[in-house]
Amino acid sequence: MATRYLIGKGELLTYPITAPKKQPGEKNHPYTLAQAQRALLPQIDATNQAFEDLPKQACPGDLAVAIVTLHPAYLAKSYFPRHLLQAANLESVGSRTTRIRPRNLATKNAPLEAETTQLFVAGKRSDLKAFRRMAANLDEQTAEGQEFKQIETIEPMLAEARLRPCRNEGVDVFEVGLHVPDGGNSEWVRGTFAQYAKTCGFKVNPDYSFDAGRLLFLPVEGDRSGLNSLAAFTLARVIRPMPQLRAARPMVRGQAVAVPFELPVMEPVSLEPKVAILDGGLPEQHILKPYVRRYFVADEDADDVEEYVSHGLGVTSALLFGPIEPDATAARPYAPVDHHRVVDSLSDSEDPYELYRTLGHVESILLARSYEFVNLSMGPDLCIEDHDVHAWTAVIDEILSDGNTVLSVAVGNNGEGDVLASLNRIQVPADSVNALSVGAVDRTDENWKRAVYSAVGPGRSPGRRKPDLVAFGGSGREYFHVVAPGRRSQLNSMLGTSFAAPLALRAAVGIRAVLGREVRPLTTKALLIHGCELHETEDVDAIGWGKVPRDLRALITCGDGVARIVYQGELKSGKFLRAPVPLPKDALDGNVTITATFCYASPVDPQDASAYTKAGLGITFRPHSKKMPNKNSQYAKSYSFFPSNEWRTEAEQRTDLGKWETVLHATHKFRGSSLKESVFDVHYNARDSGAPLTGNERIPYALVITVHAPRHADLYQQILDAHADLQALVPAASLPLSI
Repeated sequence: MATRYLIGKGELLTYPITAPKKQPGEKNHPYTLAQAQRALLPQIDATNQAFEDLPKQACPGDLAVAIVTLHPAYLAKSYFPRHLLQAANLESVGSRTTRIRPRNLATKNAPLEAETTQLFVAGKRSDLKAFRRMAANLDEQTAEGQEFKQIETIEPMLAEARLRPCRNEGVDVFEVGLHVPDGGNSEWVRGTFAQYAKTCGFKVNPDYSFDAGRLLFLPVEGDRSGLNSLAAFTLARVIRPMPQLRAARPMVRGQAVAVPFELPVMEPVSLEPKVAILDGGLPEQHILKPYVRRYFVADEDADDVEEYVSHGLGVTSALLFGPIEPDATAARPYAPVDHHRVVDSLSDSEDPYELYRTLGHVESILLARSYEFVNLSMGPDLCIEDHDVHAWTAVIDEILSDGNTVLSVAVGNNGEGDVLASLNRIQVPADSVNALSVGAVDRTDENWKRAVYSAVGPGRSPGRRKPDLVAFGGSGREYFHVVAPGRRSQLNSMLGTSFAAPLALRAAVGIRAVLGREVRPLTTKALLIHGCELHETEDVDAIGWGKVPRDLRALITCGDGVARIVYQGELKSGKFLRAPVPLPKDALDGNVTITATFCYASPVDPQDASAYTKAGLGITFRPHSKKMPNKNSQYAKSYSFFPSNEWRTEAEQRTDLGKWETVLHATHKFRGSSLKESVFDVHYNARDSGAPLTGNERIPYALVITVHAPRHADLYQQILDAHADLQALVPAASLPLSI
């Protein structure tokens, strides 16, 4: 029997629909306006007094920043206090999530403590004084009055709220994140901060800075004793010790082993995929030259470092061949690669500014838009923080928001770090929502589990499900064998997430190589997640969506009773798109399993940690077109296909926060008789700085649906016969089976 490949052109089945009619409902408000005024007016007075005590130089343009904490009942974007802020001539310059115990609950069943949003609200000190007068005279019937009573607390943002702890003595270089107000520019913020920093004994390094959304990141140097004074600068968001770069030193166990193996005789499966590795370079002598298309060094004035090039060679070997079996022939590569040396002898000098220098190299390569697939097995030696977004994450996410590049990122080898201090959590930039963060498992057989060194989730919200997936990374029981430096066919025994990441990316490259241009990069990411293998003993914080299968057929072919359909397209903000689930003309017998994976790329707001992604999907599954909620219903009865899962927080389960995850994946079993003209109704929500946004914004999406009906061996052909727009994908190249 001929191999059945994926079914494509699912997007031709989709069509727009009108928005479902909303059912009117009363909102339970925890406070009246009078109650809110009694609690908040004294807080506003105290806030203004704190601002009055600040030195003039610490308030550029006379601006100050207050922290406005919303009651947990008002987390949805529709409750953003836009009218109140506009009337007071104030603006939100950022946000973060915090956990509070509110003065009063909105409902009897609400938890005593809950997560909520804190807004960083900027305005001139004179406007903040006027806000006090306005707040005292609000009318509950106005939008401003309604929004004011949604506030739980108002307080000044003080120096201690901006400082992160220094774990090491003698740290004298710090990373500063600065708010850039609307209408301002980063040059003005940089200049005024540099002047103020000088008065505190600090020097801003003019060579390095990064703009990300409405945040400006830059390094400063000075004595840590002056940090409290430096942190009084009102537009400062965060000040932390400059993290070190996770050095590209492999977790090697032993030296090169003189066991024979053979390179594959055949050339790569396809020359079409554009693939890059950003790493430590390649040694002068190595046997991978036939598979390395081009080699670049980011800084020609710097030299190689032996351990770095060994790591770079190992990562390149992992992407080309996967783990190599001793005394065997390495797997055939799916595509040749380019290698960019982005760390070098200057990185090895422990220069405190190396983190920014390396990010500059990475940014330049990604901005060139030359690659569909990129691997990055390094980054800051810094676990992610829920309150703040790091420059590495923000810069990478902004570049990847077009969905045209799959970037695999190693989550880090700190999995054995202190659990209570969260030092075992995934490292920056593995929290990127538009990247593919990869952890490691300890073996290749079915008894795999998370490798003990592999960093764990959860990620930041949105992006809680991190790592995205896992792949073999090696262990003391089973090493990850890669090509060793030199002219001989020798192996190095490695382990680490540095090798799991390119192995996972190898599968994505394989999909593209075999199926050709018909499959977009974002779709390969969706297919990896869609076909992941789960392990019942491992929780989601350890393995994300699961392990990438080693057999590429599990991702791109369909067996008896199985049809896997791919949709690729764009979504328009504020609109509803109906995506029918392809089914045969006649009703299905027995049990039917439907698996669906939505994956989209989103622009981001780095300054808004609580509203980081600017795009979110509200998805409604309607299994049977004839089953209506009532006789007056506009659309068929819905079914919760993507329910609140265990990896979402309590607050996310009670609000719309789950809509802002860039990956949604679930499997459900139905009786065949309960499925008729089944559809997914998709609503693209857009927001800007946490507030609702209207316009013509578009985002790329990929949807993969698998229908499994064991009693219908010819399901694949039945679905093709029933839907003329669908097409069985034709491979552009022959299929090597192992990844």
